[in-house]
Amino acid sequence: MPGSRTGRPPVQRAAKRPDMFRFPRDNPVARLLTRTRRAWDRPLTAYYLILGGSLLITVLGLVMVYSASQITALQMSLPGSYFFRKQFLAASIGTLLLLVASRMPVKLHRALAYPILAGAVFLMVLVQVPGIGMAVNGNQNWIALGGSFQIQPSEFGKLALVLWGADLIARKQEKRLLTQWKHMLVPLVPVAFLLLGLIMLGGDMGTAIILTAILFGLLWLAGAPTRLFVGVLAIAAAIGVVLIKTSPNRMARLACIGAADPGPNDQCWQAVHGIYALASGGLFGSGLGASVEKWGQLPEAHTDFIFAVAGEELGLAGTLSVLALFTALGYAGIRVAGRTEDPFVRYAAGGVTTWIIAQAVINIGAVLGLLPIAGVPLPLFSYGGSALLPTMFAIGLLIAFARDEPAARAALAMRQPRFGRKRAGGPAGPRRRNTMRRRASAARSSGER
Repeated sequence: MPGSRTGRPPVQRAAKRPDMFRFPRDNPVARLLTRTRRAWDRPLTAYYLILGGSLLITVLGLVMVYSASQITALQMSLPGSYFFRKQFLAASIGTLLLLVASRMPVKLHRALAYPILAGAVFLMVLVQVPGIGMAVNGNQNWIALGGSFQIQPSEFGKLALVLWGADLIARKQEKRLLTQWKHMLVPLVPVAFLLLGLIMLGGDMGTAIILTAILFGLLWLAGAPTRLFVGVLAIAAAIGVVLIKTSPNRMARLACIGAADPGPNDQCWQAVHGIYALASGGLFGSGLGASVEKWGQLPEAHTDFIFAVAGEELGLAGTLSVLALFTALGYAGIRVAGRTEDPFVRYAAGGVTTWIIAQAVINIGAVLGLLPIAGVPLPLFSYGGSALLPTMFAIGLLIAFARDEPAARAALAMRQPRFGRKRAGGPAGPRRRNTMRRRASAARSSGER
């Protein structure tokens, strides 16, 4: 063996082991993963996820409302499409609100925070006025608008807390006041407790839980210290325990978690039949409109327990699709909140995402028997115009924020309108080539891939 220049024998290098977890470059799986990663990192991914996911959930919700509400409407001597027509009207108005909110500038959203908060508080006070407010299912939280139309002001309280809280914390962050605990809590927590008190006067524990989740989401995004966060959480938990202990109805709902039979006096009837509906759906369901539980066995089939009807008629595939859509919507909201440099956009996007995902988790958890029945609808999916309108306006907020990202603005600006183009070879041919050249250079500078 020949020696080296130093006289020492050459070092024997170990052969490089092949990487068993790395795909070859020509592997179709590797190409698919690469394309998926590139598409996932594009500036408009969050925009498309929010817009497409929310529209798919709304359309699928309309279909399931029509299917789940027919028997209830006929039992009430109403046309079979009665609830569907009302929900379709609310979805049409909500779509207009979504489009308006998605085109509004951020400054206008901030300017609307205080009027929306004042209007929500005023309507929630009117709920407690005799002759104006009305009780539905034991909760005094509705206002009759005439005919069969009603409004639930507490649903607009969620939107009010998100906008007003985001504007308040953003202004305090600009003045560097969030390092002091009194500026962190005041007046955010007192106003939130005012809304919670007005809601609890009507007995609506489910909406109060959602409002509390929004408050904690805003405090967490604002960087509240752990001891402060835990302190507010402990106070809210203590108040919740007292409210549950003093209400036999809430104690009965808590006892129905994981129930396998209706129990004495059928107190767990709704929870158990929700499980029956999911269990009988199988992998692909019994077919659209073929649910058995909606024939008087499952109460609130088109509102709080519409997910159970979807599981029975669409099966595991349908329920997993709904979960995937909400997951995509939540991821897109977190991405918008994490990539922006505007404090108001960060807090508002985080608050809206917390609101929608927390409400979806509470509703689906109750249907699955993992959480107590809170009486909250599945966002964008369940029947109820009062819940649908503010939720679609909040989705419009997320779309506006996703469009307002610098990279997303550049990607949208590079697009050429589909209509009004001149054919190639005409007098505008050279100008079009120059435009495309400038567009390509702009894509490289903005990071669009």
